[in-house]
Amino acid sequence: MSRPRWYFSLRSPYSWLAYRDLLDRHPEVLGEVEWIPFWEPDEDFTRLLAETDDELPYVPMSRAKSLYILQDVRRLAAERALRPAWPVDRAPHWEVAHLAYLVAAERDAGPAFVDEAYRARWERGDDLSDPGTVAALGDRIGVDGALLAGAVHDRRIRRRGLDCLRSACADGVFGVPYFVTGHDRYWGVDRVRPFVAALHPSTPAKPETSPEPATRPEQGTRPDPDTKPEPDTGAAVLVAAAAGPDAGHAGGCG
Repeated sequence: MSRPRWYFSLRSPYSWLAYRDLLDRHPEVLGEVEWIPFWEPDEDFTRLLAETDDELPYVPMSRAKSLYILQDVRRLAAERALRPAWPVDRAPHWEVAHLAYLVAAERDAGPAFVDEAYRARWERGDDLSDPGTVAALGDRIGVDGALLAGAVHDRRIRRRGLDCLRSACADGVFGVPYFVTGHDRYWGVDRVRPFVAALHPSTPAKPETSPEPATRPEQGTRPDPDTKPEPDTGAAVLVAAAAGPDAGHAGGCG
């Protein structure tokens, strides 16, 4: 049987929450699974995927769903004693951070990069599409920031990124977080516990939420509950294409 796989996105708040659940309650699982980055591809990657008849289901996210996700993530984060700082994506280019992860992973710093990237985006509101932001993460994990920031232009790393996206197509990934073990798939932050149970069927389940995470990160700024942040109108969600816009549930959106 192939190694269990975890498809994660640095963009997705639900992927961030799933990571926190694994880190705080099931850290051993993070060492057992293969970490595969997943993101909305740019035009170049989209063209290369089309050449091999690979396609990622992709539809625009409605304003109503975007506003719902703002509320839902705030609720789920509060249950975990986390305070999200909602980022504003003015010019999203998701290859910048996700290809940088591949560079970090080659230097045995992949998990550290993901941890710092999630803190940067979801707890400080930093822009992960900014190469300067990604380069600064290198100082925190001991990897040359110039290498991280330059990954988006590195042909070898881009080929590795293409392999990740093709793997996602082969595994039927349509949203994140997405877990695969054997023939079984698990989609959404609410599927973390069933996935862990599938890996360790004899291990007693731990509580879904706890008042204090085991390793509490630096916190961001809690949004004013009476203020509705302007949603990212250019945002998109990967869902089952056949279901059409707004299909599925927010637990698996990117």
